[in-house]
Amino acid sequence: MDLCANKANQDCVQKLKIATKEKLRKFNSLRGREVACGSFWDVVVVTAADERQKDAYELQIREKMDRKELPLGIDYKVFSDPAGCKIGNGGSTLCALQHLSDLYGKTLSQMKLILIHAGGSSQRLPSASALGKIFTAMPLGEPLYQMLELKLATYVDFPAHMKPGVLVTCADDIELYSIAVDENVTFHKPGFTALAHPSPLSIGTTHGVFVLEPCEDTDWSEMENRTCSRFLHKPSVDKMRETGAVCPRRSCCSPLSDNEFVYTDSTYYVDFGTLQRLLEVRKEVGPLECEIDAYGDFLQALGPKASIEYTHNTANVIKEDVSLVEIRQKIFRLLRGTPLNVILLNNSKFYHIGTTTEYLLHLTKDDALRSELGLLSSAFSVDPKEKADSPSCVMHSVLKPSCCVGDGSVVEYSKLGNGVSIGRSAVVSNCWVSAGTSVPDGVFMHTLCVAQQEKNNFVTIAFGINDNLKQCVDSTVSLKTLTIFGVTLETCASLWGMDNHGFRFSGDMSSCSLWTACLFPVCEDQKGSFSLSLKMLQALLDRCDFTLLKDIKLISMHEALQCKNLQEMLNFQKGLYHDIIQRS
Repeated sequence: MDLCANKANQDCVQKLKIATKEKLRKFNSLRGREVACGSFWDVVVVTAADERQKDAYELQIREKMDRKELPLGIDYKVFSDPAGCKIGNGGSTLCALQHLSDLYGKTLSQMKLILIHAGGSSQRLPSASALGKIFTAMPLGEPLYQMLELKLATYVDFPAHMKPGVLVTCADDIELYSIAVDENVTFHKPGFTALAHPSPLSIGTTHGVFVLEPCEDTDWSEMENRTCSRFLHKPSVDKMRETGAVCPRRSCCSPLSDNEFVYTDSTYYVDFGTLQRLLEVRKEVGPLECEIDAYGDFLQALGPKASIEYTHNTANVIKEDVSLVEIRQKIFRLLRGTPLNVILLNNSKFYHIGTTTEYLLHLTKDDALRSELGLLSSAFSVDPKEKADSPSCVMHSVLKPSCCVGDGSVVEYSKLGNGVSIGRSAVVSNCWVSAGTSVPDGVFMHTLCVAQQEKNNFVTIAFGINDNLKQCVDSTVSLKTLTIFGVTLETCASLWGMDNHGFRFSGDMSSCSLWTACLFPVCEDQKGSFSLSLKMLQALLDRCDFTLLKDIKLISMHEALQCKNLQEMLNFQKGLYHDIIQRS
């Protein structure tokens, strides 16, 4: 990076820090207070995968309201996807809009809403599986922020400069931006209005990319309002070049070091008139039997150069369905001709935190995000060794003296006894760790309360940070193919004194995974659960035998979530909360 670009980058980072700090200040001033009409969202909507997740989300939002952690005087709604097949965030959007229309009727035409997609099992970030991605802890605020608060803080300025309609976003990403002091991000045009972020071409291949209409003004500014001729979903670099999506670096004032870049997607607004058209889409497609995408399947239908050819492209579809092409074509016909406006946030950053490795990176080692967002190394915790610049992260936890948390590790909602040592690049979540315990490097450990036979028990899930919980294989090869900490399940069974024929998976036996492997012992108390799972883990790492008692029941992460007692897990967090308040 040349000197001019380096100075521009430093200036832009400083602007991001200042702008973000001001948004957090504004949101903090609203927490626990009745908000004035028009100054905030009329309704905050969170989507859930099913009724069980919906109940869990509503419980947590009620607790937040009781603790005055959210703005008051507005509606918080959770809508679940209908029972049956997965319908994707596009299907969730349509269903949520229908619920809103049924609830508010004609009043909806005067309302400003935010819709946050938070469904799914979070297999790539299992610490968020029980509570939900939208309740992922972030090392900010007092009481501690979760992603819900951070999302609302990030967009705190939007409602005041927005016509009635809905802002659509996701629960596992962070967008930071700055604009000139005399400007505002406004959502007032008909159709869709999307936020766009300058990104390297390599990022464009895994995101949505905007192809902008030509513009004579080429001077760089922090924000520009443009129109988009078409939208590309996870395009190849050749496709970006062919369609004119690639932009040259326009000025040494730009923070980008790349000589060329593309504008990628994150969040978008839909005005009320277009919201009505989406309700027509909902009526036209009827009950969904496949997944549709709120970005790829909606935005690709927009703009004057939109082409129906994308409806046949299933390269980025996880599970193909015979009805998908037909539904995409209905969406295309109903949305064709709808404008796609784009707000270019030229000084902005987009961070994804949907995986364990991303979560660890951004909360402990990503100096840029830690600086721009003001993330803390120890947030709302009793931490005797608290250091502002420590490359680890402790949140909503109580650590006794002589505890040590290794570089790159995250401890959240946990209680650590005297002399506990946490290795490097590890996650310890919702755990009660006995004094003197040593946790190895690179492990993920998360304790859930499970209700079985009218009794509360505990199970501690233990995986390697890089284990692939989503990999599915045929049951006939599962024990030889699936690995945990680099050890095959066949070897696990041998080390733990289990009969291979007695090793079981939960759920659909035609597709086995670590998610459904019954590896984790059910115990009567939380500390004992952590200790037993840790002993099993250590046996794998040391390749030594550890025989489980015959009456110990083993369950999978999948099963644990089915019978979780979220209220008891929240009660544990409440106990930590009171300990922290009393000692602070």
